Amino acid sequence: MRVVIAGGHGKIALRLARLMSGRGDAPVGLIRNPDQIADVEAAGAEAVLCDLERTTPQKVAEILRGAGAVVFAAGAGPGSGAARKFTVDEGASVLLADAAERAGVARFVQISSMGAGSPPAPGSDEVWAAYITAKTAAEEDLRARPLDWTILRPGRLTDGPGTGLVTLADPSLPSGAVPRDDVAAVIAALIDAPETRHRVLELIGGGVPVDEAVRLVLMR
Repeated sequence: MRVVIAGGHGKIALRLARLMSGRGDAPVGLIRNPDQIADVEAAGAEAVLCDLERTTPQKVAEILRGAGAVVFAAGAGPGSGAARKFTVDEGASVLLADAAERAGVARFVQISSMGAGSPPAPGSDEVWAAYITAKTAAEEDLRARPLDWTILRPGRLTDGPGTGLVTLADPSLPSGAVPRDDVAAVIAALIDAPETRHRVLELIGGGVPVDEAVRLVLMR
C-alpha cells in the first residue's frame, strides 16, 4: 500500500516509514527541506518536497492520488512560536484533509495529542495553549469530513526503545508517556484496521501488545 506521511522527517514519521517499508508497503514522506531527503530515503520512503504552509490542496491532491492512506504526522516542533502551531498543527492538517478528499483517499490517520479536545488549562504557557487549541481545531475539522478518519492522541513522547506494549482506549486515559517506536507501531496497526474509522483514541505505555490493543478497541 502507498501511504503518504505528512511531516515525513519527524521522529514518529521516520519510524513509521521504516516499519511500513520493512513489511512491503510504499511510504512517501512529505518534507519541506531538501536537506532531509537522504534521511527519509534511508528510512525506506520516497521523499517528496512539499511545504504544507505554502502550497494548495490541489497540488497536494496530485501527490496523494493512488495512495491507500494518509497520515498527518506534521508539527511545528519545539522552539516554534504560537503562530506556527496554527499554521502547521491546524492549518496543514486542514489542507491535507482537503487534498485527501480531492484525491479520493478516504483513510486518514491524524496524530494529535493528549489534552486536545478540551480548552487549555487556565494559566497554561502561551505556546502550549496555542498547540492544544490548534490540535483541537484540527480534530474538529477532520471529524466533520466524510473521510475514514482515526485520531490518535499519544501521551508524552519519549525516544527510548519501544516495548510493543501499550494502553489504547477511548478518552480519557490518565496522563502517561509512550515511546515514539510504539506510537509508530500503533499507527501502522490502525492503518490496517479501517474499522477504527471515526474513533478518537488515546495512547500511553501499558501492558497489552499493539495488535491486541487495537483488537480490544474494536470490541468496545
